[in-house]
Amino acid sequence: MKNLNLSFFKNLTDEDKILLNKVADWTVISSEKYLKKFSFFLDERQSALCDELLKSLCFSSYDFYGGFDDASRKVLCVYPEYDVIENGDYPIKPLLFEYKKDYKLTHRDFLGALMSLNIARNTVGDIIVNDGFAQVYVYDTVCDMIIDSISKIGRVGVSIQVKKSEQIKPNITFEEINGTVASLRIDCLLSLVLHLSREKAKAIISSKGVVINHMLTYNADAMLNESDVFSVKGYGKFVVESVNGISKKNRFHVTMCKYI
Repeated sequence: MKNLNLSFFKNLTDEDKILLNKVADWTVISSEKYLKKFSFFLDERQSALCDELLKSLCFSSYDFYGGFDDASRKVLCVYPEYDVIENGDYPIKPLLFEYKKDYKLTHRDFLGALMSLNIARNTVGDIIVNDGFAQVYVYDTVCDMIIDSISKIGRVGVSIQVKKSEQIKPNITFEEINGTVASLRIDCLLSLVLHLSREKAKAIISSKGVVINHMLTYNADAMLNESDVFSVKGYGKFVVESVNGISKKNRFHVTMCKYI
């Protein structure tokens, strides 16, 4: 699509611009050539950017799927109007890794083993680890390579098959953080959860940026509300669980949760 206007987006990277231009081209291809187009796995921010772009183009024939409901990493499908997209149409394979329950493996262990194969990160979706087994969603183009190449995760022997286990559910745990802040600005909240001064929190935001509800900003004065999610690379991911009233000194009592 020529002359695509991306000026309404803030803080786009070159990678973001390439992705959005490609998705815009797909809307033309799907309309003119009646073809389905699939992305690789997108993270939550990339999905949000694509969603905002497609809405701005008034294009509605698209959907996201990551192998199961509520997946964090998803594949975008852009398809012709009046067509129907089913979950089974997506180029996603569920790999079930099984190993002895005596061993404790983590998300990082599995991701490290996969990346050691020199496959692209965007060919790997969500990794859900449980006791003795893990479900890993991958792009179909790398499925056979993974099965043929991996027999161990670290020093732990594993068996792999293409199978979706209904026993595995994402296990998200949080550390609760309570305190008071002068404002619901992002610099105040980041200061609280990182136990840093407000000035240091501002410096982190200005240098690294903060992703609020999947959108990157460098504005320390961005305001948040209950249920808003934010993250800073290298420092963690957090959610504003609740605002619990105002103190006599006009400070907000807040409960924050840090993803573990």
